[in-house]
Amino acid sequence: MNKSGLKRFIQKYNLNGNVNRVKWTAKDNILSTSFVTEDKSLMGNVSVSNFQFDDGDIGVYTTDQLVKLLGVLGEDVVLNVSRSGDKAFSLKVKNGVVSVDYTLSDLSVIPDPPKLKRLPDFETQIKVDSSFIETFIKGKSALSESETFTIVNGSTGPQVVIGYSSTNTNRVNIPVEVTSNGLNDNISFNANLFKDVLSANKECSTATLEVSNDGLARINFKVDDYDSTYYIVATQGVD
Repeated sequence: MNKSGLKRFIQKYNLNGNVNRVKWTAKDNILSTSFVTEDKSLMGNVSVSNFQFDDGDIGVYTTDQLVKLLGVLGEDVVLNVSRSGDKAFSLKVKNGVVSVDYTLSDLSVIPDPPKLKRLPDFETQIKVDSSFIETFIKGKSALSESETFTIVNGSTGPQVVIGYSSTNTNRVNIPVEVTSNGLNDNISFNANLFKDVLSANKECSTATLEVSNDGLARINFKVDDYDSTYYIVATQGVD
């Protein structure tokens, strides 16, 4: 198994340290996890197929620590889960003669993401491509103190604006292509989280950002064997 493939899976849910406590579920060579940030402003699920791993659930309480341990090892690794009955208590990752042991968590202390019983209509569909991803990441880095980005109907069409305000501010205006535009009013989301989502999936050349007037956004990435979906809750209105 390639360590980079496992780290890629982790990166897509860990989101630069925003999500640490998750349950990994392996079944029929598919490894998946559902997750939620501590403040519940983002939730989602990530899966990777063609992944050789014993079927079952394991609790990962400190993903950041696991990533550090993986950094000790070379690229070709073997994973083995130690269990006592149905309970998994240790993950051993081995590369040649060197191995690391990571202590697994009881599943009862892993937060369950809330269930989305009914999804709202997503009236606005925004095209996301490599150029948009690169521009947004650079724009957010340039305006590191800006906490939100806002989707607005500008005079020349819809735009994603980092640092938007009704007053004069530093901002980055990114024109976007939409396949449908039902935006009733300007709507803002957490720019830091969205940057981390884009950074974790920047190898994906095409995706769609779906926006609901009810205050929810959804974006899905499918690339290689990975399938990642994120839901982001809108922030309070920006003045």
